[in-house]
Amino acid sequence: MALDEPRDGDMTKEIDGFTYLVNEDFMEKVKPIKVDFVDIGFRLSCGVDFNTGSGGCSGCGTTSNCCS
Repeated sequence: MALDEPRDGDMTKEIDGFTYLVNEDFMEKVKPIKVDFVDIGFRLSCGVDFNTGSGGCSGCGTTSNCCS
């Protein structure tokens, strides 16, 4: 997740005063996406298991849920 401006191919969704942008093609691959706010950040859940086979997510270097 990052702050961004809308681009062609993005869908926007406003929930509880927050506007989310998601690339439509990406959304089709990973839906559903769930955002949970936790202690000092957020946790993303989606329809893709990023931990399968590689021992973790290379983006954050952990073997647990990369988005928590």
